[in-house]
Amino acid sequence: MDEILNELERLYPDAKPALLYKTPYELLVAVILSAQCTDERVNKVTEVLFKEHNTPQSMLLLTQPELEKYIFSCGFYRNKAAHILSASADIIEKFGGEVPSTLEELRTLAGVGRKTANVVYAVAFGGDAIAVDTHVFRVSNRLGIANGKTPEKVEEDLMQAIPQNMWSKAHHYLIWHGRKVCHSQKPDCINCTLKEYCKFYNETK
Repeated sequence: MDEILNELERLYPDAKPALLYKTPYELLVAVILSAQCTDERVNKVTEVLFKEHNTPQSMLLLTQPELEKYIFSCGFYRNKAAHILSASADIIEKFGGEVPSTLEELRTLAGVGRKTANVVYAVAFGGDAIAVDTHVFRVSNRLGIANGKTPEKVEEDLMQAIPQNMWSKAHHYLIWHGRKVCHSQKPDCINCTLKEYCKFYNETK
C-alpha cells in the first residue's frame, strides 16, 4: 500500500477536484450534478447557473422545471434538480442557510448521498473521507486494495487499507489514475507504473 500511494503521489502531485466552485454550497451542487456526468460538462452548466443561483436561498427561487432547464445537459436532470432543491431547503431549515461541516450532518441532507457528503466533507472542510465514484471503485478493485461489489464495501476496504490522513488525497489519486491510465474499457496496463502491484494485471496479463 505504501508503494502504491508513493507512486500515485509521484504521478499526480497536484491531484485535486476538477469541479469549479467557490463555496461549500457550490461544491455540493456541482457534486450532485457530476453523477454519471463529466466534470467538464458540469463546469459549463454551473458557470451559467451560479451567476444567479449560487446560494440555497437563491436556488429555491427556481421551480424544479426552471432548474431542470439549467441542468438538462448533465443527464438525470429531474432527479438531480429534485435533490438540489431538497438539499437547499434542508440547509436553510436545519442549518441556518450554511452547509454543515460535519460528515454526520451532511449525510442528513435530503438528496445528498454518501459519496456527495464524503466529497464535500473532504474537499470543502478538509475532513478525512474517501468518496467512492466509478473511478475509485474500478481502480481500487483492479489493484486489489479493495474487494467490494458495492461502493460502501469498497469505501470500508479502503479505509482499512489506507492511513486515515491519506484518505482524501488517495481519493483524488485513484480518480486521476482512472482517468489517465486505468480506463474502464481499455486500461493502459503496459504503460502503468503500478502493474507490478496490480491484481488485475498479474491475473490477466
